[in-house]
Amino acid sequence: MRFEEFAKSHGLIMRDIIPFKWVATPTVDHPRSGNGRYKFMGDVGWVQNWATMEKPVMWNSGEKNAISSQFQKAKDESFRQREELASKASAKAGWIMHQTNLLPHPYLEKKGFPDERMSVWDSVEGENRLVIPMRRDGKIVGCQLINGEGEKKFLYGQTTKGASFCIDAKGTPIFCEGLATGLSIQAIMRANKIRYSVYVCFSAGNMKEVSSRIPNGIIVADNDPSGVGESIAKATGKPYWLSETVGEDFNDYHQRVGLFVSSQSLKRLFY
Repeated sequence: MRFEEFAKSHGLIMRDIIPFKWVATPTVDHPRSGNGRYKFMGDVGWVQNWATMEKPVMWNSGEKNAISSQFQKAKDESFRQREELASKASAKAGWIMHQTNLLPHPYLEKKGFPDERMSVWDSVEGENRLVIPMRRDGKIVGCQLINGEGEKKFLYGQTTKGASFCIDAKGTPIFCEGLATGLSIQAIMRANKIRYSVYVCFSAGNMKEVSSRIPNGIIVADNDPSGVGESIAKATGKPYWLSETVGEDFNDYHQRVGLFVSSQSLKRLFY
């Protein structure tokens, strides 16, 4: 099986293959986002669909060829280019944040927070986008951009592994995937006067990465139909919350059952 066929069998929508580096790509279940990724090294490769896979799976051509000096040179050049792209993305994220204003946003209203004000950027496309800065080791490495319809994207070339958005930093670490879930957790913690540090991690796999760097805390997982959210939560070894309804995250649950019931459900993890 060729690498392209292997990737498609796992739900990735393939275009031109870019070798030697991790490349984000759309998936069949998320055709408008970079919810898949691959890395092609010539005789071996890896693919991952974030919606259905906890970790990448490997493809092997079956040919055992030694890496030539030319191939190694290409790998080194690819690494240099990745570092350059990451640096540019970091700088662009900082520039975008300086262009934002604290405003309400249609996405926030849709998720149950019409009065919430966050960083909004009037982008060159003429669309007001919610901007969520992503930091690793205190340094901004990129950002997530969300339009009014909820479509999300990252900056080209940015570092995402280990990056997060922290809401307050004064108490129990709580790790989740998305911004809306983070805001629902914040509302619950405020209502119960419990100190918290909510880490929005942007994906299940990255939630495992971020939480591994911080001791203690709890996981608030999405109940994905694939089971990835629960699998990641268990793998962290931390206490975790999961909706009883498949396809529901904590923000969905919060909006469905209200503040009191969702508060009681989440508070059980603290005692």
